Amino acid sequence: MRKWLVSLLLVLCFVTPAMAGEDLYIAVVGNDINAKTFYLSPKYQQFLYDQTVLAVPTSGETWFAQYPIIQPEVCDLTGTGTTDPNHPGEVFPPFTTRGNTNSLITANDSGWYQWFIRLPKKPSGEFNIVFQCGVLKPNGFAFEGFNAVDLCAAHTGELTGPQCTRNAIVPGLDPILPGALPTVEAVALPGPYNAFTPFYLTAYKTPGTYTINFSSSGAIGNDAVTQLLDGSANARILLKSCMDESVVVKFPVPGQTNAGTPKLLPPGPEGTPIGVLTNVESALVEGDLIFIQLTFPYINTTDVYCHVQSARLMGVGEDPF
Repeated sequence: MRKWLVSLLLVLCFVTPAMAGEDLYIAVVGNDINAKTFYLSPKYQQFLYDQTVLAVPTSGETWFAQYPIIQPEVCDLTGTGTTDPNHPGEVFPPFTTRGNTNSLITANDSGWYQWFIRLPKKPSGEFNIVFQCGVLKPNGFAFEGFNAVDLCAAHTGELTGPQCTRNAIVPGLDPILPGALPTVEAVALPGPYNAFTPFYLTAYKTPGTYTINFSSSGAIGNDAVTQLLDGSANARILLKSCMDESVVVKFPVPGQTNAGTPKLLPPGPEGTPIGVLTNVESALVEGDLIFIQLTFPYINTTDVYCHVQSARLMGVGEDPF
């Protein structure tokens, strides 16, 4: 009996640290507690934290867009603007919405968005990169104003037709134009409480087996299970208008080799200092930066409206208290 009790106590000692102090977090650019709640349900708002309390700085958290940040939040059906009787259906600035000011990448044009977001807590498992942008058929907002999402909603890569219509799809024809989909690039950068060489994050393909295929050297490859988030053609994503679309990021493991190639990554269009990349993962802690870039090709088929909160991180982390 005594041996059984001792064994039980030893088991409890080993498992208690893993069971205690793990809770949810949602992170956006800037102090998370100040996130505009138009994009987050009351359930999600519970998991926004004041970074000043957690001693996680907001410096370095920012976002960039290739085109001017002057567009309205098309996902807000209650939005208003100036109307002109000579142009029925069209809406002009100034705009009033419950959301953020957006940047527009139009159909048949290339463009990019970048976000730098700090982890508010040390991740204790996989986390999601969640995108949410307004996606309309070409000229949807010009035709319908703030009713556009009800009449001209789209998804990236859609085979769009004239005047807010979709082309007919027949057997043997891919209903998505893969080359028109945006690509995702995601890099982990050290924060004030960590030190490592930046590396690309790896995503699980969903749905899938989630069974990583390690090479004979123990490295992770790009295959049916995992994909390096390196902005390549195999790292595409389909975004649905005003809806969440998630990328499941594999938990970075210290010393794990991924499918990347060590290289010097040039600064981004806004001079973002990323520098040298390694193909070896490191552990992440609170305060580390996640750099995310969403790049749209020239054959993009839709109008895309993204903003500062169009990318966020969601996961489970260690409670600091």
